[in-house]
Amino acid sequence: MDADVLVIGAGPVGLALACALLQHGVSVRVVDKAAGPATTSRANFVHARGSEVLDRLDALGDLPQESVRAMTITTYAGDRPMMRIRFGDPGLGTAAPPMVISQARVEARLRERLAELGGAPEWGSALVGLEQDGTGVTATLGDGRTLRAAWLVGCDGTGSTVRKLAGIGFPGVKISERFLLVDGRLSGQPPLDRWGTSGWAHPDGVLGAMPMPGDQWRLLAYDAAFTGDKPGEEQIADRMRRILPQRTGLPGLRLEEVTWASLFSVHRRLADTYRAGRVLLAGDAAHVHAPFGGQGMLTGLGDAENLAWKLALIVRGLAGEPLLDTYQAERRPLATTVLRGSTAATKVNIAGSPLGRLLRDQVLMRVFSLPWIQRWTTYTTSQLWVSYRRGPLGTQLGGRSGGRGGKPRPGDRVGDLPCHRPDGSVTRLHAELRGRWAVLGDEEAFEAVRARLGEHVVHLIPADGPRPVLLIRPDGHLAGKGSPADLVRWLDGALR
Repeated sequence: MDADVLVIGAGPVGLALACALLQHGVSVRVVDKAAGPATTSRANFVHARGSEVLDRLDALGDLPQESVRAMTITTYAGDRPMMRIRFGDPGLGTAAPPMVISQARVEARLRERLAELGGAPEWGSALVGLEQDGTGVTATLGDGRTLRAAWLVGCDGTGSTVRKLAGIGFPGVKISERFLLVDGRLSGQPPLDRWGTSGWAHPDGVLGAMPMPGDQWRLLAYDAAFTGDKPGEEQIADRMRRILPQRTGLPGLRLEEVTWASLFSVHRRLADTYRAGRVLLAGDAAHVHAPFGGQGMLTGLGDAENLAWKLALIVRGLAGEPLLDTYQAERRPLATTVLRGSTAATKVNIAGSPLGRLLRDQVLMRVFSLPWIQRWTTYTTSQLWVSYRRGPLGTQLGGRSGGRGGKPRPGDRVGDLPCHRPDGSVTRLHAELRGRWAVLGDEEAFEAVRARLGEHVVHLIPADGPRPVLLIRPDGHLAGKGSPADLVRWLDGALR
């Protein structure tokens, strides 16, 4: 074997998966068809759940300090503000902030972490073929090389070669015509709010402006009338320059020094399955949806973390292959929910009929100005609410674990609790995970779990005093709680 796991794609999902696997002691190769790292921003918002994943990978670093804390969205009709949404703390116990930051910077930090763990992407290595058997997968690359791994994971985006070669269907529909996407510097008066996103409702289509690090702005505009055949970046930028003052009602607002321009249409697609034998999918290779709400990279990072600890247990001989079925069981329903939400947001934003615009501009604008709706929006988009309580690992003890008892229940996310190590030093839960399980409670339970899982377990004592003994999964979700015998029984059922 060239590696335990071969990851196809060195975007944020592939890099996160590789880092997580290496934390668990699993060997990895990462290949990508691109000649080198991407330098354009693409996605530019990381919600709190995504920041938590980066934190548990020890890959968060200085990203929060580099990011822009643009936590408001103000929608205008011309120069008249119609609605302001303020994002705040959802009250779910996280030490990881949401960030407005370029995807390129997130990927760069993940590559740094991958190097610290002893890995590196192999650029210019396109996958052109794969064959699998009962013990592994043989991948053929464009330069004629072959790589052999026990498992192969496609993190290669919406046009995934892995998905196509594995014969996995990717049904879906087109939701919208073209959106323009431009990063650049803005000038003119009045200056836009650097601490929030601005949006303009206009009969020709919505336009939004989000501040980014380095005095840059991300401009997004729906423009079904722009029908040029494969326009280049300069054509897209020129089009944005023309419609910017028209849509905003700010004749002095100018777009200058464009660093990136692109266009896209919104599609909604979901893979028929996340696994075909020893081949698995994660991120955009498994699901694609509208960018509204910043859910794409966020959902992919969650895929990577969920899959990593399960693959690691199987590779290390501590669990059987049925554990992999829980990856799809836990993650695909979430993708379905995200697809529905982003589709609804797209339809609202591109409403073209007079009635649709009336409902959006006069009814929904008012509703979303309500404080409890704003709290709900923060809560929903953060994905800190995600629970696997109803999944097979949450209910595997005859339904008792997932459905009864006080919170948190098996499958629920556990907040970043303040804890002590056995030597009395202060720490926090999520900082101690990083490729490990955690036992919060007495030493007998810790020793029982370590006997089953090996060295990748840490013993912690909750700072707020005694509570039921908790077994926390490496992705921050509760595995089980109760006596040492209860925890071992959960492990025996889950890892069979």
